[in-house]
Amino acid sequence: MKKFIARWLAAFLLSFVSFITYAQNIQLHYDLGRNSLTSTVEMFRPDDWGSTFFFVDFDYHWKASGAYWEISRELCFWQESQMDWLSLHLEYNGGLSNTISFNNAFLGGLTYSGHSADWSKTWSLSAMYKAIPGLEDFTGKCQMHNFQLTGVWNLDFLNHWISFNGFADFWRESKAWQDTEFVFIAEPQLWVNLKNIKAMENINLSVGTEMEVSCNFVEKGFRLMPTLATKWTF
Repeated sequence: MKKFIARWLAAFLLSFVSFITYAQNIQLHYDLGRNSLTSTVEMFRPDDWGSTFFFVDFDYHWKASGAYWEISRELCFWQESQMDWLSLHLEYNGGLSNTISFNNAFLGGLTYSGHSADWSKTWSLSAMYKAIPGLEDFTGKCQMHNFQLTGVWNLDFLNHWISFNGFADFWRESKAWQDTEFVFIAEPQLWVNLKNIKAMENINLSVGTEMEVSCNFVEKGFRLMPTLATKWTF
């Protein structure tokens, strides 16, 4: 048993180091509403076939108490055509904590995306089928088949001094213990990019805040939770 735990922990640490190796940025948030910390490892990478995105969140209450991750793939083999604004979207998300486990979710659909001429402003909107295996509704009937709408944006202002980015999700997921069926969550972030300060050009540090806006996500009802945050971009 001890050998199994040691191997599992080693594999976990190796995966986490691999995530950091390919990360685009690492964030640390102090959650004012919960008096706790959340770290985020995030990566976005385009290629000839589309793009890959993932993020991994870890929550800390004196020690690591929860983990959540999403990974998605945009497929666009026609990037040189007039339909380059449309792509196929595939995604997985799930997680757990020391009290609950999030349902595994498998998503597929279409993404509309756009950008300004200088790429200082980007946005996307995805409409997806969402499969949640094993999910049951209030009557005990299987409710595996669901949907999700996702919007993502990144806006840079004042010659890249200020960045405003984030996402918003709305989806169907029956939660019998809450007597709810629909979930909404948005996490807009506002950053001041310190590398614009003279003599700090090589220091890719940003400071800012995130506002977690949710309804029926972890618990029933509306929640608003701000954070104080730092971000290092690679």
